[in-house]
Order: sequence, then C-alpha cells, then structure tokens
Amino acid sequence: MSQEAGNSNNRNAKPMLLNIGCGRRYHSDWVNLDLESSDSSVICHDVTKGIPFGDNKFTAVYHSHVLEHLDPEHGKRLIEECFRVLKPGGVLRIVVPDLERIAKLYLEMHDQAWSGTTQSKVNYNWMKLELLDQLVRRTSGGNMGRYMASNEIENSDFVRARVGDELDLCQSAAEIQHPKPTTFLKRVTQATLGIRQSMVRRFVRLVLGAGAVKAFDEGLFRSQGEIHRWMYDRFSLRELSASIGFQDFKVCEADESQIEDYATFDLDCVGAAIRKPDSIFIECLKPNPALAAKSETLRMMPKQTMIRAAG
Repeated sequence: MSQEAGNSNNRNAKPMLLNIGCGRRYHSDWVNLDLESSDSSVICHDVTKGIPFGDNKFTAVYHSHVLEHLDPEHGKRLIEECFRVLKPGGVLRIVVPDLERIAKLYLEMHDQAWSGTTQSKVNYNWMKLELLDQLVRRTSGGNMGRYMASNEIENSDFVRARVGDELDLCQSAAEIQHPKPTTFLKRVTQATLGIRQSMVRRFVRLVLGAGAVKAFDEGLFRSQGEIHRWMYDRFSLRELSASIGFQDFKVCEADESQIEDYATFDLDCVGAAIRKPDSIFIECLKPNPALAAKSETLRMMPKQTMIRAAG
C-alpha cells in the first residue's frame, strides 16, 4: 500500500470515542464503561483502577457526573488516565455539577428568602439540598430523592430547570413499580453479596454493638459511588487539567463541542433539552507535538520562502 493510500485510510478511519461512567446514556459509536453494565455494549469496569486501554488510543474521552464521585486523589488519577489514552490532539470533555453556579443561586435565594419572599424560601431550601445533600446523605437518594419523588412539589419548574430529566425519573411510578429485569448471574451476585454483608453486620453487632452496625451500614453506602466526594467549578477544572498537561481549556455550552458530530450522540442534550442543566461543560486538548513543531517551523521560515512553499 502506498503512503498516500495509507494516509487516506487514516483520514477516513472511524474516530475512537470513550464514554466513562456512561450509566443509562451510551451510544454504539462509543466504547462505553461503567461500574455496573446495564447493556451488552457497556463494559463493566471500576475506573479507580485505571482505564483498561493502551496509550494514545482515543480521539475523544467523555465523562459526565463521574469526577465528583471520586475523592480528589482518584479524580486526578482519572484525568491522568484520560490524558494517557487520548491521542495527541484528542479532546477531553468533562461534565460535572457547577459549584460556582450552585453557590451563586444559593446566595441569591438566601437573600430573597431573608427578605420574606415565600417562593424564594422554597427555592432556597432546594438550593441548600442541592449544595449539601449528595455530600452528606446516608441513604440512597437522600433528601433530594425524597423531595423529587413527592407529588406535591411547590417549585417543580425551578427544580426541573436545575436537574432536568432526573425529576421525571424520580416521579415515574411505573419505573418504581416495574424495575428493569436483571440477568441470572447478576441476581446470584447480588444475593451472594447480600449474604456476605449480612454475616459481617451480625459480626459487627456481636463485637461492637448496635451503634456500630449503623456506622457500618453508613460506611457501606458511602463506598458505593452515589455520594459526591468533591465539587468543581471552571477555575478548579482548569487548574486540574493544566497540571496534567492539557491545554486549550474551554467552557462550552451543552450542545457545543470539538468532538465531531457530537450532537448526534444525545449525550448531554436530547433535542433542545439539556439532560443535566446544573452542570458545567468543559473541554481541553492533549497537546499534539507534531502540529506544534510544524507551526513553529512555519513561523520561523522567512516570509518569501513561506510564500513559495504555499505556492
């Protein structure tokens, strides 16, 4: 095969795209990873143990509402792994709850509630939940989940504007009454895990007493990935990505991306609706030394030589 034909094939090759912690939102054009596999196209993997692919493999890496569930040390390690598996010039896209926006709204609602506005008091209570609940909750869903599952939410429009389709999921009686079927292997695994946890719980009660069982249950819950272990804003994300070597940091709109045909994948938007409106969307690039060297060569060339080269 000629070098020209090889270059043509490289240009026409399908981009390698990686979606980490995909949950229910995945696409067949992507390699999809999650802690639990909900579909045959989703690879079951714990990213705190690294990304299970070789160096310089992917054109783009994406993760939405994953980073905040890791402690800062593991979060940095994840971004380092993203850098490793990205090709030079590859795009990293990160979506997390926007601490800056949450804090601003909390203060705004606080000031209005202090002034005596009834609706602002309701919105203030929600913003306080949004800021703190996923950091401190001890049971699945926490107070946010219980509030959203209620049939009598006074500020449903405000909450929906913050969390998008999560409100509808919490209020979906059909989904609560008819859980998705699980495979036989998964049911066996869950049953085995339940037996082991029950045995440990009885041992803890025997040795340390009933109070220790409550602490054990809370610790077990907090280790399962639901809580937020850290929060981020545009400044901390820029500092984190730059410390690892990423460049060209940019805060994006939900439907804006340097990833080719991104809107067609319905990862952050479904039509015009943003899936997680409480988020900040950022992208940054892994440096491409070859392009940088070429640009520097062109910059250093005498102007007349550049004109002849261009001609």
